[in-house]
Amino acid sequence: MGKFLSIGFRVLLIISPVTSLYSQSALTVQTKSKRMTEVSQKSDQSLLSELNAQFINNFLTQDTSSHNKIIHKDFICIESSGQIVNRETYMRNWATDYDNSGYLTFSYSDEVIRIFGNMALVRSRTNYSKMVDGKTVEGNTIYTDTYIKENGKWLCVQAQITSVRKN
Repeated sequence: MGKFLSIGFRVLLIISPVTSLYSQSALTVQTKSKRMTEVSQKSDQSLLSELNAQFINNFLTQDTSSHNKIIHKDFICIESSGQIVNRETYMRNWATDYDNSGYLTFSYSDEVIRIFGNMALVRSRTNYSKMVDGKTVEGNTIYTDTYIKENGKWLCVQAQITSVRKN
């Protein structure tokens, strides 16, 4: 019986380091996987922030060629009026929207990017001044652009703009 216990103890000692190594190895793989996901999300975060800046720049410069490359084939826009605009109409209007807007100044701030796998929400506040009936009016909108990642590339599939009303 003593030998059996002694052998059992030796077996336990042999298994214990192996189990410990396995646990450490599994933990290392989980940690590396988590870090890779974090790095990927940081990269996606940066890419989406760049796309947001490009989106605004495309608006200011009315660059339909560049804008066409970041807009999904099934894109729709929900404007602040509630009107739903399909991709074709949206892109046609894009060429003159800034010039027709009456904006004197236009910028964005308060960018928030939330990533959910291959889908992301990019939200920002626009700040503008524009001429309305011969008077300079200042205002804001909040927009949320929905992006999906297809074949490694982020594309905007929907934009929604909401006017911010001052009380």
